[in-house]
Amino acid sequence: MLPQQPPPPESRQPQQRSHRRSPPAASSWLVTATALLGLCGGGWAARVNKHKPWIETTYHGIVTENDNTVLLDPPLIALDKDAPLHYAGEICGFKIHGQNVPFDAVVVDKSTGEGIIRSKEKLDCELQKDYTFTIQAYDCGKGPDGANSKKSHKATVHIQVNDVNEYAPIFKEKSYKATVIEGKKYDNILKVEAVDADCSPQFSQICSYEIVTPDVPFIIDKDGYIKNTEKLSYGKESQYKLTVTAYDCGKKRATEDVLVKISIKPTCKPGWQGWNKRIEYEPGTGSLALFPNIHLETCDEPITSIQATVELETSHIGKGCDRDTYSEKSLHRLCGASSGTAELLPPPSSTLNWTVGLPTDNGHDSDQVFEFNGTQAVKIPEGVVTVNLKEPFMISVWMRHGPGGRDKETILCNSDKTDMNRHHYSLYVHNCRLVFLFRQDPSEEKNYKPAEFHWKLNQVCDKEWHHYVLNVEFPSVTLYVDGVSYDPFPVTEDYPLHPSKIETQLVVGACWQEYSGNENDNETEAEAVTVTSAGGELHMAQFFRGNLAGLMIRSGKLENKKVIDCLYTCKEGLDLQVTDSKGMKVQANPSQSVLTLEGDDIEQFEKAMQHISYLNSRQFPTPGIRRLQITSTIKCFSEDACMSVPLVDGYVMVLQPEEPKISLSGINHFARAASEFESAEGVSLFPELRIISTITREVEQDADGDEEPTVQESLVSEEIMHNLDTCEITVLGQELNQDEESLEVDTARLQQKGIEMSSSSVGVIITGVDTMASYEELLHLVRYRNWHASASGLDRKFKLVCSELNGRYVSNEFKVEVSVIHTANPVEHANHMAAQPQFVHPVHHSFVDLSGHNLANPHPFSVVPSTATVVIVVCVSFLVFMIILGVFRIRAAHQRTMRDQDSGKENEMDWDDSALTITVNPMEVGLGPAACWAAGGVDSSDKKGDSLGPELEAGVCRCPAVAFLFVRPMRTNTAVKRKRRRRKKRKVRMGRKKMISLVPSLKAARRKKGSPRKTASRESTAAARMGRLDPQLLSPSLLRPPLRL
Repeated sequence: MLPQQPPPPESRQPQQRSHRRSPPAASSWLVTATALLGLCGGGWAARVNKHKPWIETTYHGIVTENDNTVLLDPPLIALDKDAPLHYAGEICGFKIHGQNVPFDAVVVDKSTGEGIIRSKEKLDCELQKDYTFTIQAYDCGKGPDGANSKKSHKATVHIQVNDVNEYAPIFKEKSYKATVIEGKKYDNILKVEAVDADCSPQFSQICSYEIVTPDVPFIIDKDGYIKNTEKLSYGKESQYKLTVTAYDCGKKRATEDVLVKISIKPTCKPGWQGWNKRIEYEPGTGSLALFPNIHLETCDEPITSIQATVELETSHIGKGCDRDTYSEKSLHRLCGASSGTAELLPPPSSTLNWTVGLPTDNGHDSDQVFEFNGTQAVKIPEGVVTVNLKEPFMISVWMRHGPGGRDKETILCNSDKTDMNRHHYSLYVHNCRLVFLFRQDPSEEKNYKPAEFHWKLNQVCDKEWHHYVLNVEFPSVTLYVDGVSYDPFPVTEDYPLHPSKIETQLVVGACWQEYSGNENDNETEAEAVTVTSAGGELHMAQFFRGNLAGLMIRSGKLENKKVIDCLYTCKEGLDLQVTDSKGMKVQANPSQSVLTLEGDDIEQFEKAMQHISYLNSRQFPTPGIRRLQITSTIKCFSEDACMSVPLVDGYVMVLQPEEPKISLSGINHFARAASEFESAEGVSLFPELRIISTITREVEQDADGDEEPTVQESLVSEEIMHNLDTCEITVLGQELNQDEESLEVDTARLQQKGIEMSSSSVGVIITGVDTMASYEELLHLVRYRNWHASASGLDRKFKLVCSELNGRYVSNEFKVEVSVIHTANPVEHANHMAAQPQFVHPVHHSFVDLSGHNLANPHPFSVVPSTATVVIVVCVSFLVFMIILGVFRIRAAHQRTMRDQDSGKENEMDWDDSALTITVNPMEVGLGPAACWAAGGVDSSDKKGDSLGPELEAGVCRCPAVAFLFVRPMRTNTAVKRKRRRRKKRKVRMGRKKMISLVPSLKAARRKKGSPRKTASRESTAAARMGRLDPQLLSPSLLRPPLRL
């Protein structure tokens, strides 16, 4: 029996429901009922598929990145009303609609319609956080093949991909930097920021930051802001380095920490920055930039204008600054002043000696400054100053004076020498006023005329050096102080002086006047010069207290402004060379020691400051410190809040210049004929004088080779050119007898070069600034004359010394000795050939003492020619060779004789006493002094036994009274020698001893007990009796110690 078939689907009438979705309990009951009906009428139900599957309209799902199963809400379940029919009531699958949907749906239970959604591939939340698609369910249809299956409606599915904390935080920057100002606490110095690549807020957010570096005065909050916990100090730490890390909300730490640098900036202080306190200046290098890197810190404060004053302090250098330290007279000539200027305070010398007793200030390099302490004064000798009061005249002086008392302090005073107490003209200081008194000479008009001119000046009592020039052209008197002119006020009048024939006395530092009982209080302390005259007691009064230098006076012409500026101008100062000075104002004082700059553009102002330089044009500047100061004034928009710029205080160190070594060289000993000294031209003292100057410098050289580098210092001497200002020729020994001798210089050439000369019996002084070549040329023209040279036995010595910068650099002492050449007696030349003894005559020579460094012939400006020198050397060499040869032969013969005698052989050498030959050589060859002495040469006129040189006559050196004895044995045949030896053996021995003693005559004489002179005389007489030698040739007065043989 076949099983009962369920009715067709069309015959089944499903129960109508009032709502589409049934509760779960009803659904379960419906399924159970359907199953029971299927059992009853299965065959019939199988043939029916009337209903579509049913699913929810919306699903929400969650899936984790590292999982593929989606958790849906509500669960995926499809219902079919055809259930419990087989196939028709079963769910065969789910279909997903959408593009590139990485999910699929799988039926878990066909009968219940339960399914799941799972991912087909690994999901990445960072790429896509959620997905949305539609899904349909379909049943199994009418049969196993799924024919006529029906689909449900489309439901929307929303799936969110859950994140996994797989990424660590990463900082946005590799490092962080910040700068803070010391002394402040900040709420926020800087912010560090990290990011996380995770997609979820939980894992992608940074929840905290942490400073890893311990013990630092900083903290960081959760947002990454760093702030300091205390006030920072630049002196304690200029920079902090912090290590910071980050954590996300999943507590995952950053893989790499970040470095944070926080620099501490000092508290902003307005002022000049980038300058050096010590600036070294090397002489001869030109201008030196003082502030090449200077800039102004304004602390971001807006300013409207700026003014700066740069001051170079040089008051302690020389007379206010570095100037040439030549004599004031030389400086006037260099500046183009008129001639005829008299110097009242010259440097002390042999000819200008009235300032010898004045104390000087030795604190400056050869800058002659005289100090007056209220007790010293000098009287100017007559003839030094000739002032015609009716003509214009000029007075120039350097003065440094401090606050004084109420007494008059006289600088210069011309008053009556005796009887009266009248001041003709004077320059004095009274109550910080400079007063010039000028009384007119007697005239026909007895009217009041200007007599006293007053100037009230601060410079008179400020203890600083100032240059004063007074141009007097009556009734006009003009005063220049440091190049600036001042008119007198007030001017008092007085009557002209009464006529008189009293001579006047010019005094510096006081006034020569009659004692009135109310003079300076220091009268008792001063060594005053007092003279009693008919009019009373005259002495020094109104002493000056201060320093004076370069006091000059000239009559007949005033000083022009150009010369005055030249005399005052400093050789050192500040310089500013700016090509683009737009909007800048620059001012400088006359001495270039103060520069004032004004401007409103800070950039242009700093550029101008960087171009300020120091310049010293002297070849040998005065070394030492020059103070340097910058005072600044800044104007801002807000006057109340305007800043103040501190003072800049530094100094320029002028290094010590390389000291030049002035060297004088030439012929320092020569002789001339008496006629030349007595001629009108005289004899040139320095015909071949050379003046050179050198400096020695240290040069650093790197060592060569592969060894470690070392520095080797070597000294290099360089010749330089500079000026000279003085050359002094001094007579050594007795002073010149001006009635018989003199030193003369070409005065026309001196005037042409503007150089002056003063002469006396002790020498000549040439003064004036000129080149070394000019001085060398002038000294070549210095001539010495002696009207009685032939009779006086002339032997003079002179000393020459030259100097530069008023004695700052002095040369060596070059000494010259001059002599008179006496006429030599006729000389009888001896024959060089061997002569018979009876024809040998003594030769007498007359010598002149020419011992010195240079030998001169009788002709002016000439010395021994080089050809004669060569001849002398050759002759001396030949003579020495002959001497050695002769000595060698004598000694060889003597040694052979001694050997034969000791051995007793019969072939002993015998001397032929009849064949003894004596050769006299007067040495008429070129021979030097040393060789002549060694050969036994002697001057017959040398009574004291002094060593004198050979006579130089016609280029031939003769060594007189020199005789060489060459003893030669006569060669005979053996038979004759043997016969004579047997017959005269004893006689030969006695003769040999005598002959040997003749050669070293003095030596043999010394060995004997008798007097050397008497012994030599006896030997000479014995030789003369033998007919061998003239007794006069070997007279005791002509003997010299012979050569040691």
